[in-house]
Amino acid sequence: MTQATVPNLLRTPAGAWRQLLFGVACMSMIANLQYGWTLFVTPIIDRYHFQPAALQVAFTLFVLTETWLVPIEGWLVDRYGPRPVVVVGGVLVGASWILNALSQSLPMFYGAAIIGGVGAGAVYGTCIGNALKWFPHRRGLAAGLTAMGFGAGSAVSVIPIAAMIKSSGYQHTFLVFGLAQGLAVFSLGWLLKTPERAPPLVWPAGSAGPMNADDAVIRRDFSPWQMAKTPVFWVMYAMFVMMAAGGLMATAQLGPIAKSFKIADVPVTLAGLTLPALTFALSIDRFLNGVTRPFFGWVSDRLGRENTMFLAFGLEGAGILLLSHFGRDPFAFVLLTGLVFFAWGEIYSLFPATCGDSFGTRFATANAGLLYTAKGTAALLVPFTSLLAAAGGWNAVFNAAAILNLLAAVMALALLKPMRARLKGGA
Repeated sequence: MTQATVPNLLRTPAGAWRQLLFGVACMSMIANLQYGWTLFVTPIIDRYHFQPAALQVAFTLFVLTETWLVPIEGWLVDRYGPRPVVVVGGVLVGASWILNALSQSLPMFYGAAIIGGVGAGAVYGTCIGNALKWFPHRRGLAAGLTAMGFGAGSAVSVIPIAAMIKSSGYQHTFLVFGLAQGLAVFSLGWLLKTPERAPPLVWPAGSAGPMNADDAVIRRDFSPWQMAKTPVFWVMYAMFVMMAAGGLMATAQLGPIAKSFKIADVPVTLAGLTLPALTFALSIDRFLNGVTRPFFGWVSDRLGRENTMFLAFGLEGAGILLLSHFGRDPFAFVLLTGLVFFAWGEIYSLFPATCGDSFGTRFATANAGLLYTAKGTAALLVPFTSLLAAAGGWNAVFNAAAILNLLAAVMALALLKPMRARLKGGA
């Protein structure tokens, strides 16, 4: 490929931004399945007197099925296109919350979580993979904007969900939002499509591009099986697990943490708005958890994936430590949980973008899906956080999560960066 042909590959294909918008909208409609769960935990426990750790198994099952089946769903997308996968996903998303509304036992909640996980994973994996295909030269930004829908999609609905739970009960809330979310995904799914196949993006040595040069050189497409044979994949997988564990703990346990700190209902005033500390934290957290994905994705397109990981992961570890020390103050709780989610959500743009950079575009959906199973592996740790908190308090949980985050930050520069350089040299 000559220098003159490179700019042709930088032109965004017709309809790419429209497809990205459809993907973001779909992602925002499945966000509550994960991020809204913490609002329902206490009402469900109060009604049926389940043990907290036992009920949180439902959250783990949701994340497991949402992540571990994505490679299969990604293979279906790469073979048949995004439309049928997302349409079916919309049906399952709606069915899961309707079943939650009817559930009266732990097995029923577990079943609803599994159905919701399959549906959410079908939507999530498809939309991320589609973004990587439509924007091969802006993977960080495209993956970040798409993942933003999942991170921030629940921000606008936190207050109405919390209000509806208080006024009409959690069962009615599950039913209303389940129908709305499922119908929206079902309708949007019919609008998705894949771009025409483009040649691999290759940058001549020393050439300048719209993203960091280290992330631009792709000489071959790895199949999922070929990718899984590389040490680079497993280093990324381990780092993903380390980072995902702390954020998932906060996502599932933020309500119980606020209750344990005795600040859940304490009014907090910020920017002229007064809300209970937990509701305020959830709203800000969801917004920042969404904004961080395109922000750090954009930064990584210019600064480099591993350099950005080091900065963001280190910030996450520091935020968790600060939360453990100052989180019992309601104002500090709101601000510090916002910092934690801001420094955590970027993993859902950085890792897919790094995966696409390292292993190519042709199998981008399946490859990103295989890496995404790390989130499911991390979810296995969530029920144990309730046990660890009971034994050593929430500080023990926070300290463990911070150590994992800081270790992942060091691994980004010390292991992943030189290993990816060697992989590209030999590809």
